[in-house]
Amino acid sequence: MTSRILISGASGFVGQAVCTQAERQGWAIRAALRKPGELPDGVEPVVVGEISGVTDWTSALRDVDVVIHLAARVHVMCENAENPLEEFRKVNVAGTEHLARSAAASGVKRLVFVSSIKVNGEGTFPVSSSLKKIPPSPSTAKCETLKPVFSDTDEANPQDPYGVSKWEAEQVLQRVAAETGLEVVIVRPPLIYGAGVKGNFAQMLKVLAKGIPLPLASVCNLRSLVFIGNFVDALLTCATHPAASGQTYLVSDGEDVSTPDLLRQLGAAMGCPARLLPCPPALLRLAGRLFGKSDQIDRLLGSLQVDGSKIRRELGWQPPFSLQEGLRLTVVP
Repeated sequence: MTSRILISGASGFVGQAVCTQAERQGWAIRAALRKPGELPDGVEPVVVGEISGVTDWTSALRDVDVVIHLAARVHVMCENAENPLEEFRKVNVAGTEHLARSAAASGVKRLVFVSSIKVNGEGTFPVSSSLKKIPPSPSTAKCETLKPVFSDTDEANPQDPYGVSKWEAEQVLQRVAAETGLEVVIVRPPLIYGAGVKGNFAQMLKVLAKGIPLPLASVCNLRSLVFIGNFVDALLTCATHPAASGQTYLVSDGEDVSTPDLLRQLGAAMGCPARLLPCPPALLRLAGRLFGKSDQIDRLLGSLQVDGSKIRRELGWQPPFSLQEGLRLTVVP
């Protein structure tokens, strides 16, 4: 009998990729959507409306074996809500708990929850011996500790409402698992990239394509990324592997990269060599504060490394794509 998987947020960047790969692996796929949207062939759509503590999941969960929960109120650059944390909680905490309890009541065996590396914090120090230690930026100075690398055993240290809501959702899921027997697997990714990526990564591609010089040659950092093909493969492994139940995994490509090197590799793949100019990072941070762009500048200058060895060790998972392959497929899909 074919196993059935329910994917929430199936029309999104990651969701569509999960649907495509799950279909290739022989799953019967059901997609939970907020509103009707385009999906890969072979996917059964079910419109559930807004995700909240009262969403009706009855039809979506019927005869489902595994849920991959991607749908969320995501981190936004320009937050307009009067109380952002409460808005995040409605979807990411109350909505997630209600889905988990509904899944358990419907006989679902396992729920894979896509959390965020923001549960761990906003930044780390680079661990490469060839790089100098980078002092905390203004936005990361409020962190109690900047670690060399994030791991699943770290004490949670979310710094914004989105990260707080994801951490609270993880805690809620642990309680639901203990009370109902639902198997829960939590996955915390760093930045996910691939063809069709949006946000800051897409902006970098546009700047490179236009040949605009960037004052980033002096940046000395390291960041973990995860190619969407690797991330989807890890999620589907977590959906089926017996040892994954009850675990939290950090997932990355396993090849950390500095901002200048990332730009150089992307430029080479695009046939648009990156034009990088030297500029003291302190001056860039000052400009970010003056123009209200501190968060964006910190992401370009700061380090964020994750230890993804646990999923490799416990589940035998290996990224199907290298960083170089992932970057090439991002610009030439």
